[in-house]
Amino acid sequence: MIIVLNGYPGVGKLTVGRELAVLLKARLVDIHTLYNLAFALTEFRTPEFRETVRRVEAIADELIAALPSGTPVIFTTVLTGETEWAMEEWRRFLERSDRRPPLVMVHIACDLEENIKRIQSPERRGKGKLQDAEVAERNHASSEPLIGGELPHTFRLNVTYMKPEEAADKIANHCVAVLAATKDVG
Repeated sequence: MIIVLNGYPGVGKLTVGRELAVLLKARLVDIHTLYNLAFALTEFRTPEFRETVRRVEAIADELIAALPSGTPVIFTTVLTGETEWAMEEWRRFLERSDRRPPLVMVHIACDLEENIKRIQSPERRGKGKLQDAEVAERNHASSEPLIGGELPHTFRLNVTYMKPEEAADKIANHCVAVLAATKDVG
């Protein structure tokens, strides 16, 4: 099972992902784990940046392939828009789910005030994460849809008033139901 926690910066994907990984006995691959080497050694959005991310993701995919088949893998990401890069990233998730089905897309959101509070939290600074409130404001104003909303196992979750444990529990219940339904079909 591949679980993608997709949402704009500062909504709580990594925090929820950590809780979810414990509940499902899953492996968690955060977008920053995949991108930090490229951020450190190349310029953002350059061909070198993208190639570095591709190479890091290829290593991750090799390691995922070596995991026991029943081990769920959770990814956090921000997949939106129809840029060439977003579509390439999306194809990689689809390929992963072909090798480790099913694919569960979870769209995580929170209201603007909460998003600004979270994006500016001191914990994000220590992790080298984006802390610009204007980014949250821009994302909420544009309302650009997240990729993957048309999938059969998409789950939308507004976490504005939820503790991470509660959000993880709701997602875990959804994933268990998806696994049961896909085993009944398969």
